[in-house]
Amino acid sequence: MKRSVLGVGAMIAVAAVSCSKNDTTDLVPVAPEVAIVNVLAQNAVAQEDTLLFKVKASQGSTFAWAVDGKDAAVTDSVFKFVSTGLGEHKITVTAVQNGQKTSAQETITVHGKYKFGTFILNEGNMTTENGSLTFISPRGVVTDSAYFKANGTQLGNVAQDLFIRNNKIYIISQNGKKNATGAAFENDGLLIVANAETLKKEAAYNDELKTLSWPTHVAVLNEQNVIIRDNNGLSRFNTVTKELTLIKGSRSANKMTMAVSNNKIFAAAGTKVYVIEADKDSISYALDMKASVSGVVKASDGNIWVSTTGSPSKISKINYRDYSLIKANDITTGSLSAGFGATPGITAKGDTLYFSGAGTKIYRHVFSVNTTEFMVDAKTMVENANVVYNNIAVHPVTGEVYLNTMKGYGGNYLFNSISVFNFSNGAVLSANYKDYTNFPAGTFFTYSFN
Repeated sequence: MKRSVLGVGAMIAVAAVSCSKNDTTDLVPVAPEVAIVNVLAQNAVAQEDTLLFKVKASQGSTFAWAVDGKDAAVTDSVFKFVSTGLGEHKITVTAVQNGQKTSAQETITVHGKYKFGTFILNEGNMTTENGSLTFISPRGVVTDSAYFKANGTQLGNVAQDLFIRNNKIYIISQNGKKNATGAAFENDGLLIVANAETLKKEAAYNDELKTLSWPTHVAVLNEQNVIIRDNNGLSRFNTVTKELTLIKGSRSANKMTMAVSNNKIFAAAGTKVYVIEADKDSISYALDMKASVSGVVKASDGNIWVSTTGSPSKISKINYRDYSLIKANDITTGSLSAGFGATPGITAKGDTLYFSGAGTKIYRHVFSVNTTEFMVDAKTMVENANVVYNNIAVHPVTGEVYLNTMKGYGGNYLFNSISVFNFSNGAVLSANYKDYTNFPAGTFFTYSFN
């Protein structure tokens, strides 16, 4: 019995020593677990926009946030990231517990404020003010006078058209540094080239383009082939050599937006569509539509939509390779006219086209099934929609249709709207931005230039 008691006692002693060793091990500090939660699930953001991050870590931890290795002076579990610096940024959070540290990291790309969104180019009052640029972000935030805010200088007098190519935005004005009466104006001139993401000016051209007569439109293939339309026709401007060359046979080019597809430019010219190719001194082809052309627009498959007015009016689809007719649909409801404006009488997203005849009544045409239907009269939803200034435009991503209207001329142009219609389920006015335009020359979506 004694041996048995002693054996049990020995076992108890060993167990006690074993427990003591385990207790000592448990007292060694353990590094906290930590992870970053990207609340909005976005790894890219525009300048000045905000991304929200939260830290998920072991209970009892304290936190420190850093951006690109620099202390952000934030110790909360939530971090709001806002940056004006372009490029990649590393967001780091360090959790500390019992003297032990663990870090987690997230990489974010910041792009220019104006990389994605919608531009409204304003002519301005031709005798008293310069052109301007209004920007609407994908979130619906409006930046008025965006070019001026980026540069501290103005666009030319009567800004007419813009084009985005290779991360550069090209903006043409009708009068440049003089207004309609010939008076000198302080601005950056006829053709301005800026960074498409930041709107920071990279170049301005005036004397190089002095032979142009009231230029109205611009389309770009590359830096050596900036095509400008004016009263003389179409000219090729080489921004490297500063050489301006009139393209032979292009004199009749309409005062209308040009379409670019597969390194070719398609321009309306009376009853024809001119084709311009890089480095050519004359038009490459003149497609006869046998009716007045009211719009030339790039289709999503690279082919070309052409609208014509007449009896009947038509929407045609043209092969961009050999310029053959793919199909033409008669339009007997609504008007395909471009009106007095300088933008196309049609606008397209995929197989669906919209038109309003430069009026407030908007129509939708589905090309594949050849159906046309009335969608809405903007006057029933938009206050002071008395004058439609230039034509409607459909967003290439959302499918929403943008319409610019104003109360009238004189001082009444200051009462205006940029109206956004969603036709996915009936007719809904999804947004209405009031009093931002000054004779809008057109609506331009950055996504259309991809």
